[in-house]
Order: sequence, then structure tokens, then C-alpha cells
Amino acid sequence: MTPSAEKRIRDVFADAGCIGWLHARRVGTPDGSAGDIAVGADDLVVLASVYKLPLFVSLCRAFDSGELSPTATVRVTPADCTPGPTGVSTFRDPIVLSWRDLALSMMTVSDNAAADLVLGRVGLESVERVLSDLGLTSTRVIGGAADAHSSLVIDAHAHTTAEAFAALADNDEAWTVSAYDPSYASATTPRDMTTLLDAIWTGRAVPGPHAAFVRQAMSAQVWQHRIRSGFPYSDVDVAGKTGTIGAIRNEVAVVTFPGEIPVAVAVFTRAARADPVLPVVDAAIGHAARIAVTELRSGRLD
Repeated sequence: MTPSAEKRIRDVFADAGCIGWLHARRVGTPDGSAGDIAVGADDLVVLASVYKLPLFVSLCRAFDSGELSPTATVRVTPADCTPGPTGVSTFRDPIVLSWRDLALSMMTVSDNAAADLVLGRVGLESVERVLSDLGLTSTRVIGGAADAHSSLVIDAHAHTTAEAFAALADNDEAWTVSAYDPSYASATTPRDMTTLLDAIWTGRAVPGPHAAFVRQAMSAQVWQHRIRSGFPYSDVDVAGKTGTIGAIRNEVAVVTFPGEIPVAVAVFTRAARADPVLPVVDAAIGHAARIAVTELRSGRLD
């Protein structure tokens, strides 16, 4: 990695008022064999909703083994669901969905309720097996969105999830909450996440047609304000998964230019502020990813 690229990435994070961690590598090549981009790539960071990606892999393995049919249905009562700004918890009436469609909602709009239903069906043990099988030794998933919200309510001395998030967004308070601490929250490293992305794209994580389903769902993610913002081109595919909680803003993605080797990139940040909307930090994630991917595409690291 050229010193200028690392400095430029660090400057992007500093200018946006956040701490940032990043790793990028070409898909299908051993980590580091053809060069990689690393900025705190082996530091522990908070997963937030990025945990839904290994959970999705676990579900698709259950589909592949026949343990669960993707078209089997589940009745969902929104009032009983984990709250969230998107997905089935925002609905007014009970609905019936297949596990496959629940997974799509979990990935494309980061549906918390769908994710907790999926986690309840496959279990934490199956997610742990995925992490172990793929050598993601620094990654730990300790629970779903409901668990994170419960912890946040306690830490913020609140009565409801809404009160807890409102308290967390108050920049006049210096909150120390477990949701921000990778020692207590579900955690990973940027390098582990590019390893997971590589395993998905090369078919090691999930075999056969279910691997394509994972990639298609990630390509259909609706959020365009982070890594996608660095690649505003119609012929470039950005297949990703975001994660957000308070001051934590993340995304992991595979960026594919036509006719080129895809590049896996993982960007994790913690902002100085906890405003519900921080477009400068979102844009910094895209900018940092663009620097890393451009460096790898240039071939200067070979």
C-alpha cells in the first residue's frame, strides 16, 4: 500500500469528524498476496446491523441442507416485533411471509424485526458455526437487534427503545454505552469482513444457487448514501450491507467494475457526534472506499 493512499483515507475520516477503520482486497486472491488496503484492519469494531450478513449466510446454509425450506411461511404480527425504522415492524396488520422474503427484507432495508425472526429460527449456534468454518476468529455475534436495544435501554437509563435512542442522540451528554464497545457488543474486524465477502463471492460460504441469492440480495440493498456514493455509475455493481447505531456507521460491500476482478471493502466508523443523520460521515465512507478500490484497480500494489 502506498503511504499516500493510507494518509488520504485517514484524512477523509478526520475531515468528517470520525474515527475510521478499513480493509479492502481483491476477491478470489489470498489476503495480501496481490496487495491490500489496511487502515486499522485488525482492530475490533462494532458490527451493528452488519451482523445480519453472517446471519443471512447461516440461513442460506439451512436452505441448502434442507433443514428449512425457503418457501416455508411464518406469520408475523408487527406489534410483537422488534422495533425499527424499516420493514415489518412498521406495518399495521399481521402478514404471512416466506423465510426467503423475510431474509430479503432483512438485507435490503435492514429490517430488525425480520432479522430477529431469522435469528430465532436458525439460532446463534449456527451463526457461530459459520464464523468458525470460515476462519473469522475475531468476529463474535452475541445477539440480535432486540438484545442490543435491551442493553441500550439499560445503559441510557430509559424506559423504551425510543427514549434510549433519543438520549443517545443528545450530543450534550457523553454516553458510554455497551453498544459502542466491541468488547461488549457484537464485533468483528474489517479484515474478517472482507474475508467473509470473499467467501460469499467465491462460493465457499454458501454453495450453489443460494450463493447467488446472497449476492443478489446484497446488490438490491436500498441504501445509496455510503459505499455506493463513492461509485455513482450505473454499470458498477455495489453489493453491500450497512450497520448503524448512534455514532456507529458502517458498511461492507463488494464493488464490481465491468470486466474486472471484484473488490471487497469493509468500512467501519465512529463519529464524534451521534446525530440521527450524519451525511458527512456517510459520504466519507464512500470516499474512503473509492480511494481503496481505485488503488487496488490501479495495480500499483502488485
